Amino acid sequence: MSKKIDRALKDLIKALKKHAEVMGAPRVPVKRAHKASARVQAAANAYTEAVHQRTGLGSPFVDLIEPGLDEDTLRSLKSERDAVLRRHNVRLT
Repeated sequence: MSKKIDRALKDLIKALKKHAEVMGAPRVPVKRAHKASARVQAAANAYTEAVHQRTGLGSPFVDLIEPGLDEDTLRSLKSERDAVLRRHNVRLT
């Protein structure tokens, strides 16, 4: 495994563990929850970038959905995403 990918993976795992700790508390402080979520997003982006630099492949997190969005909104967002990927000649899986 490349050193950059390995480091990014470790950071992502650490951020996810902290996120789970904060979110699993009996009372979830909003400020801490937002901070933990931002760290997970930053770590996921760093991991994606490390993988892309090494392989040229896209994000493994492309199809993650936001809970609470209705089906019409999800379909619309997926359609827009697919159109952007096609314009940039990115292979859809």
